[in-house]
Amino acid sequence: MSKAKGEQKHLPVIGVGPIIVAPQLILTAAGIILSCFGYLDFAKLTIMKIPFLILGILIMIAGFYLWYSANYKAKVFDGIVENRLVTTGIYRIVRNPIYSAFLLISIGSVLITCNLVLFIIPIICWIYMTIFLINTEEKWLTNLYGQEYKDYCKKVNRCIPWFPRK
Repeated sequence: MSKAKGEQKHLPVIGVGPIIVAPQLILTAAGIILSCFGYLDFAKLTIMKIPFLILGILIMIAGFYLWYSANYKAKVFDGIVENRLVTTGIYRIVRNPIYSAFLLISIGSVLITCNLVLFIIPIICWIYMTIFLINTEEKWLTNLYGQEYKDYCKKVNRCIPWFPRK
């Protein structure tokens, strides 16, 4: 039995995720490919290769950990299906850990290339992600959970993992 439009009692399980993540991954991959083929060699900072490689790997590990924590530890998809606002686990320190995870993976990948021009990619992705979240999921969550979600937003950052505000 299908529900009529407007009768949905929870967010879509997939939602706008692919619309947020796919462009970010495509843009990052395109930049890395251009850099690997030498099209952006003028902006390579080879003197920082080892520190950027180490930092990039660490940031990517943090991104994978955020993704894993959101999907498997906090079980966000169970929360969506059960129509429960997930505010525990990794969601205590960031409201959108899955999107943040992909952003961190993008940042880490760009750092590994050691190409200064590519540092614009995570900035573009962050702006795009923030605008998209404000205009979609945050409106949906406010409509669905009301004051509970508004209070949660006051305590927890949208995309940058940080300790909750009191």
